Amino acid sequence: MKKLTQTILVSTCITTQILGSIQAAFATEEVETSANHILDFSRVIQNEGEAIEGGTLRYAVVSDEPFTGAFNDMFDTSESDSLIMSFISPDLYGYDENFVIDDSGFAKVRLDADKLTATITIPEGHTWHDGEPITIDDVIIPYYMIGHPDYSGIRYGYEFQNVVGMDEYHEGKTDTIEGLERVDDHTLVIHYKEFSNSALQANGMVSSFIQPNHIFKDIPVAELEDSEYVHGNPVGFGPFKVESFTPGESVTLTAFDDYYKGRPKIDYLQLDTVSSATVVQELKNGNYDIADLPTDQYDLFKDASNFQVAGNLANVYTYIGFKMGHWDDELEENIYDETLPVSNRELRRAMAHAVDNNAIGSQFYSGLRHQANSFITPNFADYYNPDQSYPEYDPELAKSILEEAGFVDVDGDGFVEDPEGQPLKLNFGFQAGGEVAEPIATYYIQCWRDIGIDIELVDGKLLEMNSFYERLRGDDPEFNVYQAAFGLGGDPNPGEFFGRQEFWNYTRWTEEKNDELIERINSKEAYDFDFRKQAYYDWQAYMMEELPAIPALFRYNLTAVNNRVSHWDINNIQDIDWTQVQLLADAPIKQ
Repeated sequence: MKKLTQTILVSTCITTQILGSIQAAFATEEVETSANHILDFSRVIQNEGEAIEGGTLRYAVVSDEPFTGAFNDMFDTSESDSLIMSFISPDLYGYDENFVIDDSGFAKVRLDADKLTATITIPEGHTWHDGEPITIDDVIIPYYMIGHPDYSGIRYGYEFQNVVGMDEYHEGKTDTIEGLERVDDHTLVIHYKEFSNSALQANGMVSSFIQPNHIFKDIPVAELEDSEYVHGNPVGFGPFKVESFTPGESVTLTAFDDYYKGRPKIDYLQLDTVSSATVVQELKNGNYDIADLPTDQYDLFKDASNFQVAGNLANVYTYIGFKMGHWDDELEENIYDETLPVSNRELRRAMAHAVDNNAIGSQFYSGLRHQANSFITPNFADYYNPDQSYPEYDPELAKSILEEAGFVDVDGDGFVEDPEGQPLKLNFGFQAGGEVAEPIATYYIQCWRDIGIDIELVDGKLLEMNSFYERLRGDDPEFNVYQAAFGLGGDPNPGEFFGRQEFWNYTRWTEEKNDELIERINSKEAYDFDFRKQAYYDWQAYMMEELPAIPALFRYNLTAVNNRVSHWDINNIQDIDWTQVQLLADAPIKQ
């Protein structure tokens, strides 16, 4: 306990300076200028010159922790693993700029709302990296793996539960899934219990998974996660295949000659783990061609001469979550505990008004992150409400909210007790990573302490990423409050993140009205655009009233592209067109 107290004291000592610099920066015109940097970024980088034959493109996978090496969509849980997998095995189907399924991917999907079916067809004549032909059985097997009672991953969600016969299979009552109708080697008809208006959205109702049946059919489901085909030796059908793998450090990929969109023009893709603290210097030194840039280091790379910066709005938001219950494996639903301190809505409201997320975005991210006002990102322009109000920074209002709710300082120690007069002590889970993690965590803690809430870091320190998420998913009782991020993928439907029966609902908060509003979004009436839009607007307004979590920051993705790379296009919707990516020199250009 002594060590914990010392850690907090050290953090508190630097808080006054941090707070002062944030408030000073927020009050200047420089903030407005820095926020406008985003307008100067192009999504596409084009460099002219004579291309070399083949070559190796060097990609820095920016992470402050080793990647876990779970190279399979059914089991990966980290951004690093997902990034690497995107080069090895793409999604089953493609989608457009609105994340609506189209014919740009490997498979074609045809929906029939009257029959409650989706017909999936895949082209003939294509193979996996090991030369085995791709058949419709490779589309079918993910349902049998993810729906199996022994499946150990976290992908068993609506797109699987909604298949006719899946409940019986998942409960071990049958060995087959009634709703999967295999027509021939290249056609599958999926029968659903109901049709959500999310059916057209990528990952909304139709699973995008495809796995090599010839490999996984002979591996017991309970042993899948630990198999060599998940860790280190994946077999995909994407533009690159694995040549070598150093666990946690690097992966060397080689071009796949039979990629269905055409062989890449580069021969190798070298991916190395690089820390956020060193990636900018590594890029300037000419050690890498491509890297996602830490926006908190904008001043270090804004004038770089050997690489350009592409940028776009990420389909991700950072949020402050509150742990209000636990996940019940047997019931497969979230169990809300109204007796927990953070289950008090007024406490959450006060904590939301106590912090200035715009100031954090301005001071630490050069305006490249800014206050989020919703749990839906602006990328979903049809459903995101740009005028949705949110708890604005007002610490005096926060104090009043606490007092009116019965949170008062009974013993005069500067911290409030709960409405029953019992000590209120909260723990805040925050990940390590980058130079700004500690000052931001310290800022949040001090803001909450300033309104009278006694709160400190879980274990008195920032937590390593893998440990953080393991404890968060496991509902560690030490976690009362936490900061995390969530990516929406291709579907803005909030059921996955805030649904009663969704494991991803890490807050474990449930309310009947929330259930009703999500049901409206999923209803048949919501096939009408105006109804659907209003349903999304109503849900966003309700969430800002209840605040089971605090939307903190929307963010921009910035990617460094070395001047020797002929073409690079960053976007939220399409795979990289590797037929356009060539190298104009034998090695990355140095600063």
